Amino acid sequence: MRIEIATLFPEMCEAVLSESIIGRARKAGAIEVHCRNIRDYTLDKHRRVDDKPFGGGMGMVMQAEPIWRCWQAACADLGETPYTIYLSPQGHVLTQQMAVDLVQKDTLFLLCGHYEGVDQRIIDRIVDEEISIGDYVLTGGELPALVLTDCIARMCGGVLPAAIAFEEESHFAGLLEYPQYTRPEIWEGEGVPEVLMSGHHRNIAAWRKETALRVTREKRPDMYEAYLDAGNQED
Repeated sequence: MRIEIATLFPEMCEAVLSESIIGRARKAGAIEVHCRNIRDYTLDKHRRVDDKPFGGGMGMVMQAEPIWRCWQAACADLGETPYTIYLSPQGHVLTQQMAVDLVQKDTLFLLCGHYEGVDQRIIDRIVDEEISIGDYVLTGGELPALVLTDCIARMCGGVLPAAIAFEEESHFAGLLEYPQYTRPEIWEGEGVPEVLMSGHHRNIAAWRKETALRVTREKRPDMYEAYLDAGNQED
């Protein structure tokens, strides 16, 4: 998979995406992520990419033309039209299932807005989907783009050691994850559940499923009800 991030702050994005698991995956070629500076595509000699909104109001609006030229350059480099996402508080709130669907795409173009947003005409022209990471407003689309990239990239082949590394985690199968423990076996007088020390894989699997159900029922009853409504059984 290749992800193009169109942003006014490519260094900010690179700083995050060059570290940890995603950084190693990029170096290994398991996933491609490219950060494009929208300012590189403006025709303004001062590299301006924004202007005052028609009708008045506070703040500035990002212009359509630099974004359009940036998107066209990405299309030319890719040799195809990427699935284009605008990170916006007006979009659908990101879920694990949305990420699972997006990881099936070959190429993504993530547009990061800033200031008071972007000219509606470029949204109408190129955007396939608007996505939000929550019902709140940030100063720009960079943090949401990084969250979305991380969420998608970790499910790409070769990024994590095996699919089970993310398939048993919270939200992937409709449940929250079971509790995890590590050494030492006794910490501050508290021990680890005996079943996890037994080496009996079937009993461990049963405990994890039962505990995941309990945790989901207690912490996210909405998820628990949705899990049962989907035809799953409480074992």
